[in-house]
Amino acid sequence: MSKFKTINPYEITENPFKLIGKDWALVAAKNGDYCNMMTASWGGVGIMWNKPAAFTFIRPQRFTYGLMENDDYYSLCFFDESYRDALKFCGTQSGRDFDKAKECNLTPVFNEKAPYFEEAKLVLICRKMYAQDLNGESIIDEKLVSPQYSGDDYHRMYISEIVKVLTK
Repeated sequence: MSKFKTINPYEITENPFKLIGKDWALVAAKNGDYCNMMTASWGGVGIMWNKPAAFTFIRPQRFTYGLMENDDYYSLCFFDESYRDALKFCGTQSGRDFDKAKECNLTPVFNEKAPYFEEAKLVLICRKMYAQDLNGESIIDEKLVSPQYSGDDYHRMYISEIVKVLTK
């Protein structure tokens, strides 16, 4: 039996700057019964079009990108510090080469519209509302942004409604 309970997005009490920027998240997406995940340390949460929203950024060359494009739902999973090595692995290794869940001893759960992991402490189930590729022409502060990109490998931005929040 799952240890998760459902809460309203407005009941999340953890600091989103710490969750995303310091603790990191796993972005999990699926194709049928297969799921893959990647580590994210960029992004945000807020309100968009009167909906609780997550802002997620993925480069097109990432394996998870294809899964994100294939489905309307994905999850953002947050873990306690004991999973730091798993998050590092998922951020540096490709799902093309590894079964990341198996390598990191994570248990995928498929009882929602997006996969998530039993070991997470907080899960945001997200439904994509908007996607747009970042581009060089729109960059205002070039010196801040240019170290992040070696070429034209800009991220795709997804704005997604947070449709469910699971917490332990």
